[in-house]
Parts: sequence; structure tokens; C-alpha cells
Amino acid sequence: MFITFACLVSGYLIGTFPTALLVGRRRGVDPTRTGSGNPGATNVARTAGRWAGAATLIGDLLKGVAAAALGWAGGGQTLAAWCGLAAVVGHVLPLTRGMRGGKGVATGAGMAIVVAPLATLVAAVAFAVTIAVSRTVSVGSVVGAAVLPVAAAVLGTPAVVVVALGLCAVVVTVRHEKNIRRYFRGQEPRLGRSA
Repeated sequence: MFITFACLVSGYLIGTFPTALLVGRRRGVDPTRTGSGNPGATNVARTAGRWAGAATLIGDLLKGVAAAALGWAGGGQTLAAWCGLAAVVGHVLPLTRGMRGGKGVATGAGMAIVVAPLATLVAAVAFAVTIAVSRTVSVGSVVGAAVLPVAAAVLGTPAVVVVALGLCAVVVTVRHEKNIRRYFRGQEPRLGRSA
């Protein structure tokens, strides 16, 4: 029980690591005060450049991988999924930054790579196709997140892991509520355009 608790807390703390802020500041940009104000890879790319955005994406992805790997070492696939979800919550609602975090897409993807790699591949294809059609990262993120638990269930992933992936999808979708509203009003930034 102590190991489980320690892994979950550690997963949350890993999720709070401020990747976007650290990368942005190296370029003289605070992503929480520029662009959309979201400390995530897309906003960092728009405000600090593509390389900074890529570095943020990789860093946030690795948070999910690290948290899930820690959980796997401490208790197997199920704990890995819940520790990964804890990292997503830490990324989205970091106590260290007044609960003002990112949207959880990359961190959730990192967790999914560890606990459901084939389903993650299916979700990545859905993400890419949606972006190609909509030219909007936020829409691709929501579609990819929604496809992930469905693909995991179809591929025979344990039910408790599917539930964790489903909760992750809910978090991502809720965090993108304003983006989706802007998309339907034709106001959401498209690829190749400034925020």
C-alpha cells in the first residue's frame, strides 16, 4: 500500500515539472503570459519557435513515460496507468503553480506509450489525420484522446487500464473546451497561422 501511494504521489510530482516555463524562459518567453497563455508545446512553438515547442513536447511526453515506468516498476501495468494519470493531473493542476497547468496531451501520450503502445499508435494516426483535415492541433488532440481508450479496449487492454485512459481522455477534452468552442466559431488558430 505504501509503495502504491508513494508511486502515485511521485507520478503527480513528476507531472508538475514546468517543462514549458523552463524551455520558454531560455528563449526569453513566458508561455503563461504570451499567446494563448497555455504552458504547452503548441503555445511554446507559436511564441518561442518550433525547436522550443519540440523540446517542450518531448519533455512533457517524458513526464508521462517516467511516471508510468515508475508505476510499472512498483506494481505492474495497472499501477503504471494510474501513476501516468497522476502525472497528467499534476501537469494540468500543479500545486506548485496555483493549479494553472497545461492540457495534458503530451503527458497523457507518454503514459499511454508505456501502458498501451498499440492503442497509442492507433490514436496517433487518428490525431494526425484529424490535424491534416482540420488544420487544428486542439481538435486533433481531442480526437486522439477519445480514440485511445476505445482502441485500447478493442485490443484487449485490461479494463482498469482502459478506465485510466478514459479518464485521461476526459481531462484532455475538458481542458480543450474553450478551444473547441472557438473552433466551431471559426476562431481557433490553425496550423501556419499565428495565435
